Amino acid sequence: MADDTVVVWDEALLAYDLGDHPLDPVRVELTVALARELGVLDRPGVRLVRPAPADEALLTRVHRADYLDAVRAAPHDPFFSGYGLGTSDNPVFEGMHESSALVAGATVAAAEAVWRGEARRAVNVAGGLHHAMAGRAAGFCVYNDPAVAIARLLDLGAERIAYVDVDVHHGDGVQQIFWDEPRVLTVSLHETPLALFPGTGFPDETGGPAAPGSAVNLPLPPGTDDAGWQRAFHAVVPSVLRTFRPQVLVSQCGADGHRLDPLADLRLSVDGQRATYLALRALADELCEGRWVATGGGGYALVEVVPRAWTHLLAVATGDPVDPATPTPPAWRALAAARRPGREVPLRMGDGVDPSHEPWQPTGEPDAVDRAVAATRRAVFPLFGLDPHDPRD
Repeated sequence: MADDTVVVWDEALLAYDLGDHPLDPVRVELTVALARELGVLDRPGVRLVRPAPADEALLTRVHRADYLDAVRAAPHDPFFSGYGLGTSDNPVFEGMHESSALVAGATVAAAEAVWRGEARRAVNVAGGLHHAMAGRAAGFCVYNDPAVAIARLLDLGAERIAYVDVDVHHGDGVQQIFWDEPRVLTVSLHETPLALFPGTGFPDETGGPAAPGSAVNLPLPPGTDDAGWQRAFHAVVPSVLRTFRPQVLVSQCGADGHRLDPLADLRLSVDGQRATYLALRALADELCEGRWVATGGGGYALVEVVPRAWTHLLAVATGDPVDPATPTPPAWRALAAARRPGREVPLRMGDGVDPSHEPWQPTGEPDAVDRAVAATRRAVFPLFGLDPHDPRD
């Protein structure tokens, strides 16, 4: 297996543009610009790959053909309605099919490079559109690129794929698409569905009748900080992944769990998000011979958070992590200020927060995070042959 990292990138990916909308492609533009300024994309062994759009055969592995027809037709019909399109979350826009297919094709290219041994790791920061369902758009997402890539990996012969979603919103589309597929394990950490879209992702959602334990959900209370998030992550994710023994890890790395994100209520820092990316890489190295496919996802603090978080993701995927104390380059600060005047442009790559945590324990008086961890472990650990009460499991 090559030690290279593939970064799938083309400025054409910025055409996935919903207009005056929280999901603004400037966040991806500024991510790539920041990574370039810090030299992350010029590291030895980093290969930039231009994607091709996912074709009909790829998209229909996940999406219904009539839905694809609707996505193509909607921009040309002023009276179009249905399929979740034309809403405030998913407005219709020119070139919607073409740009959505390109995002999906980019994540497929990342997955193919990793599975075929052309690279140990691959990243598509423009991807992670995890809410799209088989027959409808949802949550800013038209085509579900992680699901299309996972389906492609199955077609290439993968027998065990782990999908770990650390977006603040539940990875409902990917879970639903592979609900009854025992070859795919979906793991999602997210803010509780009692407080946040899409209203799913409770601990008792554990997979379909043919795939018990194929879905793992860890909903966290509003206000969860780095220490709580890290405690929860390490109390659940390594155990289920080690038992499942995936051949490849696919992750959705939405940056919207940050305390500055306007659409959610967790309290993470960029430093904490960086720690999560390091943990994901370590699990891929331990369990999958390094095979890791990473995508972006949500994130609506367009200047303040997302570019730094995903530059850390790119750095972790391509080699040495960037020190959070590193100053952001002056040229990038100028670009960010020009692209979004009035936004506070961060001066350093971190938030000055120590994301360390104490390991989860089942004893004592648990707080809300510990109760969430215990509920998830009770719901799913027995399906893996693990003891929900033993912190060693």
